[in-house]
Amino acid sequence: MMDKKTVNTLIHKLKPLMFGVLLLPFLWMIYQAVFAPQFLGADPSKSLVDQTGEWAIRSILFALAITPLRILTDLTGWIHWRRMAGLFAFFYALAHFLVYIGFFLQLDLSRIYQEIIHRPYIIVGAIALVLYLPLVITSTQQWQRRLKRNWTKLHKLVYLIGILAVIHMTWLKKVGLMDTWPYALILITLLLIRLIPKLKQQKNNKSR
Repeated sequence: MMDKKTVNTLIHKLKPLMFGVLLLPFLWMIYQAVFAPQFLGADPSKSLVDQTGEWAIRSILFALAITPLRILTDLTGWIHWRRMAGLFAFFYALAHFLVYIGFFLQLDLSRIYQEIIHRPYIIVGAIALVLYLPLVITSTQQWQRRLKRNWTKLHKLVYLIGILAVIHMTWLKKVGLMDTWPYALILITLLLIRLIPKLKQQKNNKSR
């Protein structure tokens, strides 16, 4: 049976493989758009908007799953995946936004304005994307050393981003949580798991 150090090293070495897994959906979308548009259905623009949006929220949830994985497995190797997962979440969210305004709205500023007025869920999505910008900029180790404790406080914005992403998708689907409840359930579970260390610490303090 492998010890924790060996397992952590193995998890770290699997990072390039996970990079490929996270990139694969984007490559598949490019393939569909260039070589197999029939896979995109009658409305290719809408299909690409939906696909990039779904992978954006999946990537956000994956990024949020890194800390719970560390808590549940007591393995620190997962931390090496955190920055990559977070950047992919932003990548798909940005692709979702660009596909929407570029292909769906044809860069028509008047249409963009009307869409925002009549579809408030776009505002929710835009806020989530803007909130992600400082996290991407400060995602390096240099910024982490520079900001110190403030870095952790700043990157807790990802919780709010995850919540806004679920609200955006739920509002977009116009069916409440009927289609998006799995994402909401996963998000709630990932947030609750983060409470485990605090609960254990409180229990230990009371037993002293």
